Amino acid sequence: MDKTMDINEYLGEVLVSREEIQKKVKELAAQITEDYRGKKLILIGVLKGGFVFMADLVREIKIPVEMDFIAVSSYGSSTKTCGVVRLLKDIDVPLNDKHVIIVEDIIDTGLTLTYLKEMFSSRNPLSLKICSAFDKPSRRLVDLKAEYQGIVIPDKYVVGYGLDYDGILRNLHDLYILNEKVIDK
Repeated sequence: MDKTMDINEYLGEVLVSREEIQKKVKELAAQITEDYRGKKLILIGVLKGGFVFMADLVREIKIPVEMDFIAVSSYGSSTKTCGVVRLLKDIDVPLNDKHVIIVEDIIDTGLTLTYLKEMFSSRNPLSLKICSAFDKPSRRLVDLKAEYQGIVIPDKYVVGYGLDYDGILRNLHDLYILNEKVIDK
């Protein structure tokens, strides 16, 4: 892949605008604020894609919140998941006295979040829920639903707002459909 191409050569149409994304972020944050008022809450961001959403989300939550990050991989440099989740970086804090929300950029097959839910459940949190910026239920391979569901999108390869194509394009404010001409070029 030629990473020196003009950014517009990678992009198809805008699927979700920054305004729609920010509206959903505020809505999710307001619900989390209401649900966890007076409770010990930790948000665990899934790197790398979830960091943009997590940053926006925590700034809208109006209660004290702890944060940590975990890094996993199931894609490598492909546009399709390999189905095997590898742990690249674990969290740094115990979960046994906290309510936990896993913050993810997108729920696709559900395999990564199923893995994370099982792993974190074994650490005895007070509760464990999922918050996603985007959701592709048509791609689900397991029975999984986010308690704090983001914007439902069709089965298209998307980039921007934290989502990448081979490590690039996470920095875009809007969510774009990736131009099919560049996929696996």
